[in-house]
This record gives sequence, C-alpha cells and structure tokens, in this order.
Amino acid sequence: MTEHGFAIAHRPGEPAIGRADDDLLRLCPLPSELDRHRAALAARRLVVLLAETAAADRAAFTEFYRLTSSRVFGLAVRILRSHAAAEEVTQEVYLQVWSTADQYDAALAGPIGWLMMLAHRRAVDRVRAEAASAVRDLAYAHSHGGRDHDVVAESVTQRMEEREVLGCLGTLTPTQREAITLAYYSGRTYREVADHLSVPLPTVKTRIRDGLKRLEKCLSVEGADG
Repeated sequence: MTEHGFAIAHRPGEPAIGRADDDLLRLCPLPSELDRHRAALAARRLVVLLAETAAADRAAFTEFYRLTSSRVFGLAVRILRSHAAAEEVTQEVYLQVWSTADQYDAALAGPIGWLMMLAHRRAVDRVRAEAASAVRDLAYAHSHGGRDHDVVAESVTQRMEEREVLGCLGTLTPTQREAITLAYYSGRTYREVADHLSVPLPTVKTRIRDGLKRLEKCLSVEGADG
C-alpha cells in the first residue's frame, strides 16, 4: 500500500509500521507539485525584481522588501537575540541590496539564498562589533579602576586582557553582556544601568553578577590553558 508517496510495509500478524510517520505527514505534508511550481515562480519573480532594483526601480525594490523582509528579520533575531538590533541589521541588509543588486548572479545562488547570506554576514559582523566594543569598555574600566562592585567583579577585572575577554564574552547572554558593558562604561552605577535599560534594579544586579561569574569561570579556564 502506498500513501503520500511512501510504501508502507506490513507483515501479517505484526502491527502496521509507518503509522506515526503517516500521521506526521498529515500534519506536515510534503510539498505538492503545485507548491513546487509556485515556489519556482516566486523565485523567478524575485530574480526579476532584483534585476529591476539594479536598474534603480524603487517600486521593484519595495516589492522585493515586502516579499522577503520577514525572513531576513527572522534570521537576524535568531543570531542577535534582540529585536532592536535585528531591525537595524535588516535595514542595513536592504540598503546593501539596493546598492549591490547589480552584483547578484542567479547562476550562483537563488535570490533567497543570496539574501540570507547577506543577512547572516551582517548579523555576525554586528555580534563581533559588539563584542569588540565591550572589550574596549571593560579594558578601559580596568585600566582606570576606582569602581567597587563586588569580590567577583574585582577578580574578573584584575585578569582582564582583551584577547581573553573577547573569547569569553561569547559565553554571556546578550542581556548580561549589555548590562556589564554599561556598568563598566563611563562610571555608571547599577541604578543608572537599570534606568538606562528600563528594567528593575534587582534584575540588573542579577544580570551583572551572573555575567561576571560566567566571565570569571571562562577566564579561569583561559588562564589554565595558557
């Protein structure tokens, strides 16, 4: 017996196998020939829109944005974990599309694949830039001193070297990294960080303490390896 394009084996006296798969296929059916045809038409339409965008057709660019921006934004959110940052990256991606649409080659990649590549690069560059900025801020705080946070903070700042911190910042959550960066930038207190982020003071204290503990653990490993 064949269902949904799959042959389901069944021996007498044994329970039919493939039933769970069949249920799954009913919930998530395979693309039909019509679906594949529509996808191909949509891809060809995007190729045309990119060609028209390359010729400075604003209407074509607007339509291309409308058809694809949700996917770019979704990818950026998954990488950056911040809607605000993802919105900025999405804007940067489409500015790049507008200025480089003439460089798109349909023989090398589909329009969505090309667009996702641009979005991925922009989002990753944003993560790296934020990490580098945090390193500079933390290094500045370490070199100038004068801040009393707690014992954990002191043990971290005493061993703060840019290369180590850059590697260890990636172990923090975005909210921890943001709070720590603000706490060690231009002498902000926990209260000032809380006001800046519009979150309760206990939340800021928790983010900073947990983040510093994670940095301390990572730096301890880095030091042992070195």
